[in-house]
Amino acid sequence: MERRAFLGALAASAALPAAAGARQGLPTGPLSERPGRVFVLNSRDATISVLDSVTGAERARVPTLREPHHLVYTPDRREIIVGDSAGNEFQFLDPDTAAVTRRLRISNPYHLLFSPDRTMLTVASLRRDQIDIYSAGNFELRHRLSVPDMPSHIAWSPDSRVTYVTLQGNNRVAAVEAATGRLLWTQPTGKTPAGIVFSPRHGLIVANMGEDNVTIQSPEDGRILRAVRTAAGAHNIFPSPDGLFLYVTNRVAGTITALEAETLAAVRSFRAPGAPDCLDFSPDGRQAWFTQRVANRVGVLDLETGALIANLPVGRSPHGILFHALA
Repeated sequence: MERRAFLGALAASAALPAAAGARQGLPTGPLSERPGRVFVLNSRDATISVLDSVTGAERARVPTLREPHHLVYTPDRREIIVGDSAGNEFQFLDPDTAAVTRRLRISNPYHLLFSPDRTMLTVASLRRDQIDIYSAGNFELRHRLSVPDMPSHIAWSPDSRVTYVTLQGNNRVAAVEAATGRLLWTQPTGKTPAGIVFSPRHGLIVANMGEDNVTIQSPEDGRILRAVRTAAGAHNIFPSPDGLFLYVTNRVAGTITALEAETLAAVRSFRAPGAPDCLDFSPDGRQAWFTQRVANRVGVLDLETGALIANLPVGRSPHGILFHALA
């Protein structure tokens, strides 16, 4: 699916030494000040690593069916939903205990995202070339669209009227009217698009994994407005908790780029070897915990100093990650 990107990332990562101060394995002192559990989806192990946010130790290894990739909270945040794409199911976890609470058969859930009004859920089916929209309350299927090629990542308009999906196989973005399931448009973007977010100031921002940039596109018709260079293998985009920055993981370059949210200027680049993929933030916003797809580790990045302060072993090909703070 993404073989060339993986191989390029592996070569780039091998050429990059660990950042100064990085701890190989478990740290000798506390990482996060806030106790929590960090859920890491090991896509090639069919497991979920549950890390202690203070010590970095793995507290549990939860089995899945076949191939988990992404995860989200339920709208009430009482459960975490893990999308097992090859297993064709949602696996629900208690975020405090990591216990499996229930399972639900769902067609090829690769990426998943609830609407801002918390009434709908979009699922991108990368393998089956379909976009599904479900009711958030009972997971009843509302609409199913056959949209080639390789629906990948999802964004929503702030008013929950339109859901946007990158099409990794044909270098396009699709817009779907949520209420009717009508395909509004598809438009070209960069090569091998993956992550996508909606910026109220700028519109759609798409990470192009086959290039070294993100494209800014009109949410009304998908026109490309401009591109912002980050680094090779721009893969996914994560707004900071305070809304001031957008962090772009560059899998091939082995870096993470910070874009200023207001201007989209690239203001800082962090070394992040091992093919950085998904990330989540500590509750205070001072750390980014990111998965290293080819290194089988999770890196902990101090966003103030730029130091990679820990490199924590997990399962094979870690992908989605979620930092859950404990009360």
